[in-house]
Amino acid sequence: MSVLKDRLTKSEFVITSEIGPPKGINIEPHLKEAEELKDRVSAINVTDNQSSVMRFGSLATCHLLAKRGIEPVFQVVTRDRNRIALQSDLLSAWGLGVENVLCLTGDHPSLGDHPESKPVYDLDSVQLLQAADSLNQGKDLVGNELDGKPDFFLGAVVTPAADPLEPQIIKMEKKVKAGARFFQTQAVYDAGQFARFMKEVAYLKVPVLAGIVLLKSAGMAKFMNENVAGVNVPQDLIDEMKSVSKEDRPKKSIEIAGRLIKELKPLCQGVHIMPLGWDKYVPQVLDAAGL
Repeated sequence: MSVLKDRLTKSEFVITSEIGPPKGINIEPHLKEAEELKDRVSAINVTDNQSSVMRFGSLATCHLLAKRGIEPVFQVVTRDRNRIALQSDLLSAWGLGVENVLCLTGDHPSLGDHPESKPVYDLDSVQLLQAADSLNQGKDLVGNELDGKPDFFLGAVVTPAADPLEPQIIKMEKKVKAGARFFQTQAVYDAGQFARFMKEVAYLKVPVLAGIVLLKSAGMAKFMNENVAGVNVPQDLIDEMKSVSKEDRPKKSIEIAGRLIKELKPLCQGVHIMPLGWDKYVPQVLDAAGL
């Protein structure tokens, strides 16, 4: 059984993190970073051509993590593959020891390093969940019987700071009906706002892991506020990042992330840490949070 599933089922406070595979074949440093977190987290997400940038494959990386005894979460986006390929990759994932799947739509190719590439989007994230859940039931998306079936622990994403919030809640409800059994959120920086969101979705009775993105600078915070939908970094946190020298930014970022996790812990079932290249600081964030 998936460790992530087991711990969430037991209502334990869960910590997940993530790695982004390299643009090339030098995967070993990323696996070593994951190994350093092995005893601190329940599972590690592997991004799927994050930000529409072509990279080493998520599925292959998940398999390499599983071989090292590290539980992966296979992120799957619908941007790059049609429904046949998506289902085939999911079956392959189970055969390679992957039990957790996070279903996403994925950023448009125009935002990445191959802007001329054609987006697929044959399915959306809700339909991908339906397809994966159907595989769990022993049938493909059109009802054909499978010769052996997987038992994926399926997850999805939600944006707690979206404005308006109602469309997010409606889609979250659809995802639960489609098979989502846990959620990881977009970056959270305002505990009060997150508390209101959690109150609104309590009726769904599904575990939510609050997203923690490490702030690297005040400029990064402002950029996210202006360009990333559903991210709201309060001015006081921006001012905190401004107040320190470049050399002290990692220390301040760790302090802020640790404080946020302490504030969010009573409100949710876990946290999902997205270090965005600052993987080496994740253990210090967990220490700062008392985890």
